Amino acid sequence: MQIDFCAPGGWVDQLGEDVSNTRSVIEPIRAILNVARDAGLTVFHTREGHRPDLSDLPANKQWRTRAHGLGIGDRGATGRILVRGEPGWQIVPELAPIAGELVIDKPGKSSFHATDLEDQLRSRGLTHLVITGVTSDCCVQSTMRDAFECGFECLLLEDCTAAVETRNHVATLDILKAFGGRWGSVATSESLLRALGADSLV
Repeated sequence: MQIDFCAPGGWVDQLGEDVSNTRSVIEPIRAILNVARDAGLTVFHTREGHRPDLSDLPANKQWRTRAHGLGIGDRGATGRILVRGEPGWQIVPELAPIAGELVIDKPGKSSFHATDLEDQLRSRGLTHLVITGVTSDCCVQSTMRDAFECGFECLLLEDCTAAVETRNHVATLDILKAFGGRWGSVATSESLLRALGADSLV
């Protein structure tokens, strides 16, 4: 099971945007994460961040993020934005990894970009991914599309993902669900629970 979580309360929060949507999925993700752990599924966490010297940050990515007023590498409320080692870069405490769970640090939106995630999955013989996290219209869909291109079957839990803007979230889910799912399936966490034989999220 891949938990694709791009740390709500980090970059988005530092830019002064309303994070109520992205934070609303923390509890549903935590619940499904606990069930996944109990079921013995393999869990991966991912987080976006760049080296302190920004040597892995393309110039266009930096200047595009500055459309908000602050960009990657600039100092925000919880340290330098999307820079590894800064407080705002950390995975939220509610979803912190436990011993044995791999954390993939990624310099891009997709968890497959410039990382060893594909190798890590293949070395474990994994072929199916359950994807959760934020944001649905950015990191999550980028990861799902790349996973599909690498030959992995994906299931996105729609109640365990969100975007800053509700309209973008709804549009993203509509795109991902179109034609039966171009890049994988979209379902609720309750559907996964039934498949795992769990009674409920609590």
